[in-house]
Amino acid sequence: MAAKNRSSMPSPEDVYQTTLPNGITVLARSNFNSPAVNFGGYLPAGALFETDEKLGLADFVSSMLMRGTQTRTFDAIYNELETVGASLGFDSGVHNTNFGGRALVEELPLVLTLLAESLQTPTFPEDEFERLRTQLLTGLALRAQDTSDMADMLFEKFLYADHPYGKPSDGYVETIQAITRKDLETFHRLHFGPRGMVIAIVGAIQPKKAVEAVEKFLGGWSVPGQKEAPVLPPLKPVTKTIKRHHSIPGKSQSDLVVGTLGPNRKSPDYMAASLGNSVLGQFGMMGRIGNVVREKSGLAYYAYSSLHAGVGPGSWEVNAGVNPKNLKKALDLVEKELQRFVKSGVTKEELADSQANYVGRLPLSLESNGGMASAILNIHRYDLGMDYYQRYESLVRKVTRADVLEAARKYIDPSRLVIATAGP
Repeated sequence: MAAKNRSSMPSPEDVYQTTLPNGITVLARSNFNSPAVNFGGYLPAGALFETDEKLGLADFVSSMLMRGTQTRTFDAIYNELETVGASLGFDSGVHNTNFGGRALVEELPLVLTLLAESLQTPTFPEDEFERLRTQLLTGLALRAQDTSDMADMLFEKFLYADHPYGKPSDGYVETIQAITRKDLETFHRLHFGPRGMVIAIVGAIQPKKAVEAVEKFLGGWSVPGQKEAPVLPPLKPVTKTIKRHHSIPGKSQSDLVVGTLGPNRKSPDYMAASLGNSVLGQFGMMGRIGNVVREKSGLAYYAYSSLHAGVGPGSWEVNAGVNPKNLKKALDLVEKELQRFVKSGVTKEELADSQANYVGRLPLSLESNGGMASAILNIHRYDLGMDYYQRYESLVRKVTRADVLEAARKYIDPSRLVIATAGP
């Protein structure tokens, strides 16, 4: 990697990291080529804390945070952001509530004020609460008619049976209807706090000034009773192929998900699996899967494979959307392609092409402040080491065909797949 490229990569030398006395970790990197500042972060207040009766609660809470605080109404918050061309938003997942935003550097104090208020003093106004419930229920009604969403949900339910990853983070109609305002207040009181919170700030600001700004607005936040996140339960892998179909009458498309458990992000074979996945169903016209199912056979509107890797057990899956009458044919082709993949792996050319693609596209993904902030956050979240991108090219280049084959065989067993379909 050229020296110029290397210097545009985050490194331990240029990412300032510190933990405030109340437990908030701040990661900061300056970039004076732009007058703006981007930030992103998370705190451990995700769906892990929900009960089965109140699935979707963490998502409900995160969607309510900016709908009114002790000092500002919903309208006031959005008007202030709009007036200065800034943004701020929240969402949630299994482990965390996430947030992100951007502003011109002189407006950073305003956005941090709104972030601090939304996190610390949301009021969950009754009218906004009911309005949001209606929106969430509308979203669930749309989900129920979406063949892709329903196939995904079915796949996760059986791949992650009896595990938090197998439950929909947006809940079900009956669980959203069961949630009360008091549930939101209780969840917020118990699980929102500074301990374990991480914020990354990138842009036209000196790193130490960024830390001072966070300390000014969030350094005084203290929640002595903040609950520790529960440990992820162990997961039993499937022992034989499971096939399930979700019927949605009247649809002109069927969606399919075929897959298995994959590596987590910290796993030593993650890079080999990732490069293998690129050949299988990403690179060019959606890799081999896209070539066989879509280009050659004309059976699919889209067909690709993906690797989802995070803190816990990941998934390695193939997704496709097909004409319902081609569903069986497409499934047969996908299974054959997976068998070929675990039998013979990737060719020398395929691997070299994917490696060149990985190395070549990296600088592009780090060009924007937002891209850089999310890269720094991910390095921290998955404990990859702040020199990760300094090592990145060699990590990619040292993967061999044998490594890819070994990873493919470790994770993909064609006789133990979860096959989920949704459509007429």
